[in-house]
Amino acid sequence: MVIGIPKEIKDHEYRVSVTPDGVKALREAGHEVLVESSAGAGSGYADGEYRAAGAAMASSKEDLFRRAGLIVKVKEPLVSECPLFRPGQVLFTYLHLASLPEQTKLLLEAGVTAVAYETIEARDGTLPMLKPMSEIAGRMAVQIGARYLEKTQGGRGILLAGVPGVEPAKVVVLGAGVVGSAATRIAVGMGAQVTVINLDIERLWYLDDRYQGRVVTRASTQAAIEEAVPQADLLIGAVLVPGSRAPKLVSRALVAQMKPGSVIVDVAVDQGGCIETTRPTTHSDPVFIVDGVLHYCVANMPGIVPRTSTLALTNATLPYLLKLASAGVEAAARADAGLAKGVNIFQGKITCRGVAEAHGLRFDPLM
Repeated sequence: MVIGIPKEIKDHEYRVSVTPDGVKALREAGHEVLVESSAGAGSGYADGEYRAAGAAMASSKEDLFRRAGLIVKVKEPLVSECPLFRPGQVLFTYLHLASLPEQTKLLLEAGVTAVAYETIEARDGTLPMLKPMSEIAGRMAVQIGARYLEKTQGGRGILLAGVPGVEPAKVVVLGAGVVGSAATRIAVGMGAQVTVINLDIERLWYLDDRYQGRVVTRASTQAAIEEAVPQADLLIGAVLVPGSRAPKLVSRALVAQMKPGSVIVDVAVDQGGCIETTRPTTHSDPVFIVDGVLHYCVANMPGIVPRTSTLALTNATLPYLLKLASAGVEAAARADAGLAKGVNIFQGKITCRGVAEAHGLRFDPLM
């Protein structure tokens, strides 16, 4: 199999899909690896390191896509990249197609097979390739929110931890999965008052036991959300429905009840966001204001800590990449039901129910 590693072109996306050590493992498994020039530069990996690991350097992005049978990326292809795909080619990356109708249409027309990191399941039902980036994004959400609460950034001028005699900021986290739990950990560590709202009561039991009363846990009901959100200085959206659009838990009317200068960080923006006022932003233009509330909705948050993110990502993706490259998508999917759940598009057909439902398109089961 010829595996192509292109340079990411999403705004301020400095990650690379495979490290030089990963390339070495692919070469030892008998695969040819093509790397676009400077693909790893943002993560601190020089072209020479890829050559030393056994990769060949593609003369251009177009050359790489033309020669590679399997394209492995970090983020979904931009619209400008979609014409580079050809029928029968395999794409392995974070896709989040439920919130991307145009890319979905173009990939279907191209006749590719697209395997999404975020919907592959481990045997225990967890999402092994979403987990490391969710962990990073959850941790980042709090430090980013703390920064935008500063007056110079347009925030309320609140220190997350407070000081003796002055209460800490109130942080509300919607969701207690990997993102929400990571955000809770950092917010508690920074001394904030933290409320976590979640559907799964078992997760709330876990957080209550772990933090020994330092976190307020609430079952997810509309009443609980309507009570907690207006009190929040920092609201973190951490809701995930794998493969599907995130539900809108917070209405614009409720956002309007938040205090002027409060901050929303919607990590669920990749899947459309869990707050009605959410829209994707970029690292170049990360925030906007609605009803006096700052919104940070960057869809590739871990891209600005690329060294950490690239290492964590390759650790998670490489075993699956080796399976796909060695066995092919069909055989690998038959052998691993969790991997099969990652196949969102197969030879021009939608094989992920959540994506099909999001766009009103036909769903064709893979098996």
